[in-house]
Amino acid sequence: MGFAEDLRIVDGPVLWAAWVAGIAGALYLLWPRGRRRTPALHAAAAALAALVPAAALVLGVHWFLVYAVAVFPDVLPSEVLGWSVPAVAALLLALHRAWRTWRARPRPARPGLPMTAAAAAFAGVLALSAVQINGYFGLNHTVGDLTGSAVARIQSLADEHKRRPGERAASLAGWTPSGPLPAAGLVRKASIPGTESGFRSRDAYVYLPPAYQNSPRPALPVLVLFAGQPGGPADWLTGGALRSRMDRFAAAHRGVAPVVVVVDPNGSPNGNTLCMDSKIAQADTFLARDVPAWIRGTLDVDKDPRKWAAGGFSFGATCAVQMVTRHPGIYSAALAFSSEEEPALAKERHKTVEASFGADSGAFERQTPLHLMQQQRFDSNAAYFAAGERDTQFVGYLHVLSGAARSAGFSVREQIVPGTGHSWEVAARGLRGGLDFLAPRWGITR
Repeated sequence: MGFAEDLRIVDGPVLWAAWVAGIAGALYLLWPRGRRRTPALHAAAAALAALVPAAALVLGVHWFLVYAVAVFPDVLPSEVLGWSVPAVAALLLALHRAWRTWRARPRPARPGLPMTAAAAAFAGVLALSAVQINGYFGLNHTVGDLTGSAVARIQSLADEHKRRPGERAASLAGWTPSGPLPAAGLVRKASIPGTESGFRSRDAYVYLPPAYQNSPRPALPVLVLFAGQPGGPADWLTGGALRSRMDRFAAAHRGVAPVVVVVDPNGSPNGNTLCMDSKIAQADTFLARDVPAWIRGTLDVDKDPRKWAAGGFSFGATCAVQMVTRHPGIYSAALAFSSEEEPALAKERHKTVEASFGADSGAFERQTPLHLMQQQRFDSNAAYFAAGERDTQFVGYLHVLSGAARSAGFSVREQIVPGTGHSWEVAARGLRGGLDFLAPRWGITR
């Protein structure tokens, strides 16, 4: 089972197998049945006849999901739409072939084999499209990521990892390990109650660096992370490769790294609370009161707000910027990987305002980062903004947010991640730069 779980699905044999299956399936569906003088010409005509309506169908459904029912708050990347077209075209061709086979069958016979072959051919093209779309988003790297089996095996936070009664964490500035440190950190899951907010979140994941496993423990900084939407905290472990990235940082800093708590601000895979207190949920109270109280009461960490940061990808990045602008005395820094310009439920802003604040645009506006950065100063705070080079819309958001942050007094750094779009690769590759940016604030030295 271990070998199967570790099998990569974004490169290597699985990627090549998907290409073979996709090409073979497409050729089967496109090649004309029976003898033809120009089979290649007939195949090209069939491809065109399938791709045109498939593209129209994909764009139509996309428009409906974004603008009519607001399933997505923004348009999907062109690469994702582009790879959706072959799968839909293959479905149309498979249905057409199955229909023709059914009509041409002898009445007593059942055309099982040709229809099964058409279904298998469609499955091959669908597999190729799925692998390519997953590769674009960079969410699932292995079979274990895809099935969730690797995350499911993560143990709960044990008493030995919680605050030790009567023992005070040592100052990080004067701390030295009492013995050899483990080579890697630990990842554990925990339930964070919505004591004040009443919010019901999914399990959080906690990364404890090697230094945390020492006795005495140093008072370590805190990084609270949020995932994208749709999604959940486990996405930081798969797409964000959190453990390996944090272990590398810790290895370069004598086993020292922040304690990372990956928190759920939405409550469900498709939920969207906007990270606000609104008609939808009391998400801001959960993130600004319940989560910090749980961390301070459960873990040995530095309680100085200057040593606390919030971070995230996409929706999570937007949430992180909200936290550092609404609660600068709790989260003094933000790591924003592909942040939106402002929180959104739908492409049209009025739909977001209507659903969250009953059309009270002022109540919504007063909680947005850009408004807050126009109204107050943040001279002791820091913000790190990153976006994918090919994600032009979010690169634009990066420039707007970073400019406003600088004007408001933030210490700011930007990063454009080469060769990436709106992908978890931005968070995975950008995390090291964000940690290096905050390390001096945290008192972490080599």
